[in-house]
Amino acid sequence: MFAEIITIGDEILIGQIVDTNSAFISKELNKIGISVYQITSVQDDEAHILNALRDAESRADIILLTGGLGPTKDDITKHTLCKYFDDVLIQDKKVLKHVEELFEKYITTSTISENNRKQALVPSKSVVLHNAYGTAPGMWIKKNNKAFVSLPGVPFEMKNLIANAVLPKIISEFKRPYIVHKTIMTYGLGESAIAEKIADWEDNLPTFIKLAYLPSLGRVRLRLTGKGTNKDQIIKGIQAEAQKLYPLIGDIIYGEEEDETLEFVIGKLLAERKMTVATAESFTGGKIAQQITSVPGASAYFKGSVVSYATETKIHLLKIPEQLVKQHSVVSEAVAKSMAENAKELLKTDFAIATTGNAGPSKGDSDADVGTVYIGIATPKGVFAEKYIMGNHRERIVQKSVNKAFEMLQKEILKF
Repeated sequence: MFAEIITIGDEILIGQIVDTNSAFISKELNKIGISVYQITSVQDDEAHILNALRDAESRADIILLTGGLGPTKDDITKHTLCKYFDDVLIQDKKVLKHVEELFEKYITTSTISENNRKQALVPSKSVVLHNAYGTAPGMWIKKNNKAFVSLPGVPFEMKNLIANAVLPKIISEFKRPYIVHKTIMTYGLGESAIAEKIADWEDNLPTFIKLAYLPSLGRVRLRLTGKGTNKDQIIKGIQAEAQKLYPLIGDIIYGEEEDETLEFVIGKLLAERKMTVATAESFTGGKIAQQITSVPGASAYFKGSVVSYATETKIHLLKIPEQLVKQHSVVSEAVAKSMAENAKELLKTDFAIATTGNAGPSKGDSDADVGTVYIGIATPKGVFAEKYIMGNHRERIVQKSVNKAFEMLQKEILKF
């Protein structure tokens, strides 16, 4: 079963906003056995929307639209749907009451306008999907056993409608195949090197299981996907193949499933051991701390961070000896070790991560080549630092270094 997504709005096409809605919808549809065949972005233009609808209908069973449902004149989705389905707009009393209640409760500084009241107009052939968080309702229209679903473009409104209205309705009205994923997370080895190690295993996968390599900076996700009508067979097959994979590359696997990031795994390890961590960051600018604190409950094991971007901050706040900097350079193993050790002592933690390096484009306070970084790790048993050459692209240098720091930290935590 296939779906297509059509996003409506000039703001997407001119790069003013990033289309995150399609990624969310695709992921949620995949969970219930529906594959997204195509994603299309079109202008707020009737002819473009009509063409997109015709094309999508020729290929997909479910067509989802987001955007173009606001109260202003450039929001034309409802009118275009009426033209496509030879329909008319009618007022939905429940929607109107909801709009009035929202204005009364949250927008007390202004009165409801006629444009806002028009949000209650919906195609007569549609089933209204209640939008608890906004004034634009979702709409479901059935034609020739195909479903057309129109949703607001505001992400939090769209997500609520997908979870509480669209997915349950799809599940109740369509018979779907089963799609099961297992994503195995690896680090420290590139895509091609992994492929060589597991070539024989990959060649002998059952026909209903596919493998995808999903590389990022310093990490590769291996996604096993099973698809078919027998759910038990798919689950058992994927579990069996994963068990065969572990002996081949177990040394580089740090977890499973894409929601289980390395910082999440590290958080679990620290919490289980009742241990803590801090960071002292230079060129990474607090990004390690940001990723650690993105995990709910991080306060149980993360004590804090010192973003010592400037050399004088390293000297005055982290108490790095000025003579050490002069002797070895601010981008050096000695400084990285001192930063980690002093952060651990300053914040009274079991572990500390430190980064110092040159992300470019200029050399800054050091003569080290662009891409040269040192990552220091302080543990209950001592401190060490490693040197890495991370290339010459600033953003890649930073993110690769963040990933490497987490890899190094995880290995040390596992020793305790």
